[in-house]
Amino acid sequence: MTSPTPAAALSQGACSRRDWLATCGGGLGGLALAALEAERTRADGGPPHPALVHPPRAKRVVQLFMAGAASHIDLFDHKPELVKRHGQPSDFGEPVEAFQNGLGPWLAPIWPFRRYGACGKELADVVAPLGSVVDRIAFIHDMVSTSGVHSAATLLQTTGFVLPGFPGAGAWVGYALGSDNENLPTFVVLPDHRGYASNGVKNWDAGFLPAQHSGTVVTPGSAAPIADLRATAPFVTPEADAATRAALARLNGRHLAARPGDARLEARIRSYELAARMQLAAPEALSLADEPDHVLALYGLDRVAPVWPTEINAAEETWHFSLKCLTARRLLERGVRFVQVWSGNDNGFPRRNWDSHEDVERDHGPLAAGMAHGAAALIRDLEQRGLLDDTIVMWTTEFGRMPSSQGGRGRDHNPFVFTTWLCGGGIRGGITHGASDQWGYKPLDRDHPTTVHDVHATVLHLLGLDHTRLTWRHNGIDRRLTDVHGHVLADLVA
Repeated sequence: MTSPTPAAALSQGACSRRDWLATCGGGLGGLALAALEAERTRADGGPPHPALVHPPRAKRVVQLFMAGAASHIDLFDHKPELVKRHGQPSDFGEPVEAFQNGLGPWLAPIWPFRRYGACGKELADVVAPLGSVVDRIAFIHDMVSTSGVHSAATLLQTTGFVLPGFPGAGAWVGYALGSDNENLPTFVVLPDHRGYASNGVKNWDAGFLPAQHSGTVVTPGSAAPIADLRATAPFVTPEADAATRAALARLNGRHLAARPGDARLEARIRSYELAARMQLAAPEALSLADEPDHVLALYGLDRVAPVWPTEINAAEETWHFSLKCLTARRLLERGVRFVQVWSGNDNGFPRRNWDSHEDVERDHGPLAAGMAHGAAALIRDLEQRGLLDDTIVMWTTEFGRMPSSQGGRGRDHNPFVFTTWLCGGGIRGGITHGASDQWGYKPLDRDHPTTVHDVHATVLHLLGLDHTRLTWRHNGIDRRLTDVHGHVLADLVA
């Protein structure tokens, strides 16, 4: 009688995944086991990070990022004074530095605002679906950025610094908390279906942290959601693939043995081992085949995706953003620590992002409708599954837009104030933290605005982490996500 192949043995429960990796998992076990046995991850029972100082309220985070700068005053931060003075020359009462030529007349909010929920929060009609969950949301209306340039401001929101080379927030969370599912990455990125936003992979790179903490890009709905997960060339057979990787494992194993303690090499080994495990786990995690009809209907995915028109439209934006949100929920419930969902790609024409210099209604309308539908569905879905109480949902953008008009229908960049919102995971819902001035131009209290470091400190606090102790020594400096700043926003914590 012949012995079953290792893959068959695994499916029959005759050997463990670790045995499979050691024998045939593409030869990856020979690469990885020596390092993994020496220093096991927290998923394998290793010690907690020193920054984990109190019981966590949350276990995971999903960040919804609106690339291009969403307009707070057209979506969430109602300004009746702009309605009253619409069309009048804008007079800020002080010198104003515009990014382009966006100091035209005052421009009223594009959509009417209405009150929702027991909290009575005013939301624009275009984001009305969020009204069904508004009592779970905490809005921050006095956010400020140190840059009005897309690339720098986006990096500030994603990494805590305006310069490239620093780890993304998801990389810090994965480094601190480790994996909750050794078969999936700790940090997954779901980009806009049209391409990456400003900075591309720099927004989720591990920087100077070990490389395995970088975000793994997944593109739901595409032919290959995870690039290079499997060989596609017709001449690559399972037998040849296993033999080739086994030979590489022997060579790389000798290389590792001669270089003990090489963190970069060990990180690459862990990445290779994860890639092998993902071949088994990722297809199930990314498939929607087992989702019931009522869940698909909640997200608006209960029909076959049609061929979309060339013009930006709400139906297409709803489909793609909701697909990413549902995929995010599937990943989160399977142990992924941090999922980033992007809306909008890098600059180009026609606009397919939130950078509405020319026409807010044309660009924001479809994007906001799609975002609101998908985000509301995600929050309700997490809640009905009992996951919202320990999952933080964080909505942000790189900066806001000016209350004055640009070219009649657009708005220029406004790094001086904008909106972020949070819910779930220990966040006190139905509240507003901070306020902008009567125009939505700057914080009402200019001496005490809210920064991204405050938001990051609060998120880490809810994950059980002290942001001042979550550090990595780099070039002689103890670097951290919050740089040398950041305070926990205590009134946001339930």
